[in-house]
Amino acid sequence: MTRRPRRRFVAAAVQLRSTEDLERNLAEAERLAAEAASRGARLIAFPEHADIVLADKTAVPPAQRLDGEVARRFAAMAVRHRAYVLAGSIYERAPGGRKVRNTSILFAPTGRRLAVYRKIHLFDVAIPGRAAYRESRTVEAGTARVLARTPLGTLGLSICYDLRFPELYRELAMAGAKILMVPSAFTAYTGRFHWTALLRARAIENLCWVIAPAQWGRHHPGRDSYGHTMIVDPWGTVVASRPRGTGVVTATIDLDRLDRLRRELPALSHARRALRG
Repeated sequence: MTRRPRRRFVAAAVQLRSTEDLERNLAEAERLAAEAASRGARLIAFPEHADIVLADKTAVPPAQRLDGEVARRFAAMAVRHRAYVLAGSIYERAPGGRKVRNTSILFAPTGRRLAVYRKIHLFDVAIPGRAAYRESRTVEAGTARVLARTPLGTLGLSICYDLRFPELYRELAMAGAKILMVPSAFTAYTGRFHWTALLRARAIENLCWVIAPAQWGRHHPGRDSYGHTMIVDPWGTVVASRPRGTGVVTATIDLDRLDRLRRELPALSHARRALRG
């Protein structure tokens, strides 16, 4: 028998400033998970690269298996706080060892692994003097969209650069997602112009809640993240935001309101998915 989703619950999005010090990063994540739980969060979401951010952009990051120590630490947070925990992304060891995967993992309050999403769209961008990164040098792209059906509602998983590809989110929404997860480490330059606009657009066009935990600040010389962790409602209103600094934002996710908005503005049911030129 399928359990009816909780109609209202508190979600938390965590803002981090990860470095090359894995233990420091995990300890900070554990501290902030406790803070989120103290605010009543039933879902605690961490940003992309919650495990480590390397100074050398060309180096293959250290990676572990899905049952490795890093994943176990996030699973333990879920058990400790009786919450769903999204390890926004960690580096997963890929077959062959030449590359890694940029992987998001959702854990149940029991510590059980509920869903695994591997980043599909890799950040290969060069803006002279502003932002330069070639993620595909070290990361193997994922190939599948991922939904996580939970008692809190159905989550659609994504990571950072995916945000620029609206077709992924439309597919997730059409498949049942009501909450879109966007753990990120947006660059400071592109984030200033595009981050808020893209998050609000994904919420509005899909009439979904959007939870976007982010990295912020200077990780290393030449590597700065935009921050501005946000939770956006299905009408496109930013209901919680943290522009700078390590910390937590929370908001009450109201699925009854989402359903009402979808009835009043049934755009998803009007979408024509088989248009031809």
